Amino acid sequence: MTALAPPRPRDVSVVSFGCRLNAAESEAARASALDAGLDDAVIINTCAVTGEAVRQARQSIRRARRERPDARIIVTGCAAQIDPDAFIGMPEVDLVLGNAEKARAEGYALGVVERARVSDIMAVRETAPHLACAYSDRTRAYVEVQNGCDHRCAFCVIPFGRGNARSAPAGRVIETVQKLVDAGAPEIVLTGVDLTSWGTDLPGSQRLGDLVARILKHVPDLKMLRLSSIDAVEMDERLFALVTEDARIAPHLHLSLQHGCDLILKRMKRRHLRGDAIALCQRLKAARPEIALGADLIAGFPTENETHFGETLSLVDDCGLSFLHVFPFSARPFTPAAKMPPVPAATIKERAARLRAKGDAALRAHLDRWVGRESAALVERDGFARLPDFTGVSTPALLPGARVRLRFDRHDGVQLMGSPA
Repeated sequence: MTALAPPRPRDVSVVSFGCRLNAAESEAARASALDAGLDDAVIINTCAVTGEAVRQARQSIRRARRERPDARIIVTGCAAQIDPDAFIGMPEVDLVLGNAEKARAEGYALGVVERARVSDIMAVRETAPHLACAYSDRTRAYVEVQNGCDHRCAFCVIPFGRGNARSAPAGRVIETVQKLVDAGAPEIVLTGVDLTSWGTDLPGSQRLGDLVARILKHVPDLKMLRLSSIDAVEMDERLFALVTEDARIAPHLHLSLQHGCDLILKRMKRRHLRGDAIALCQRLKAARPEIALGADLIAGFPTENETHFGETLSLVDDCGLSFLHVFPFSARPFTPAAKMPPVPAATIKERAARLRAKGDAALRAHLDRWVGRESAALVERDGFARLPDFTGVSTPALLPGARVRLRFDRHDGVQLMGSPA
């Protein structure tokens, strides 16, 4: 969960759950609410990836009502898009907005009696119309270049919340990036639901590598470009070359891998196999040794047995992963996986814990490699910075947004301990 604009009396604040794209859109939603004239509201921007994410959103709604009894409580995001009735039924909620409505000022208009404004997301055709962008801790700006997804993985409900894949034209993306750089953004992150599908719906069979190349060419003052989660099977060769050769692209990728067993990957309706993931990671490491890799992995997918799960555990080492985002399988409505033979809940929990422990060990090994070395870092907030490869660093009090050079003498298993070099 990401909280933006901490609540103050008679303020429009946002509580954002889920992905970086949601975080970016949260700031755009806040701006739209202010444009509509709201001055005392809490926007809950929900996520639908897991049942736990939905539960946390409902909990946050109740907390918001307790803490700000007079504020207008507005619920939006993927969970609200997919199941608006679940939130309309909450007495704490004043308004439910769909994903298409949350970026438009008219969606927040006062004086309208209906409690829900949720349109058919599958009918949306505009290409990331608002190019949502937002600052994270005043240092990192997110730019939405793509939305929606045309794939139908067996476990994923997100296409029902986001609609079909649609891309923002390159010219508009470059214009947005240039404005952010001119405003002083030290780092830009490109985000999307299925980022590597960018361009497939645009004329000329464009690919994400083409967009990245144009950004680097036309925004020469951009210091660092970072990519959010990408689908490994969709990484085009031009993008691979840029990621491994251009120093202005962060040496960090987060991959949507999901599992390490070919049989489970097929049942998930993924488009890659275990060997594809390992081959890509090995190519990336060989071409740019300093690159750090993370991945999304699911524990306890239906029909998964201990042997299948063991292949996910071993994938962490075989791919050289340093950062894991572990999802205990959660059956989502409308998905084929919800009808498959389930793994017992206690087994899912136990396997997720083991996979997280494997991730903790991988992170410690990654941090070990930094001890005794130094690097440039971007200060995100007082007492915390990140390296280009996304490694977190505990620092002395430093100005957020500053680029500093740090030396690392130890770590605590989670982050490095840094001091000015």
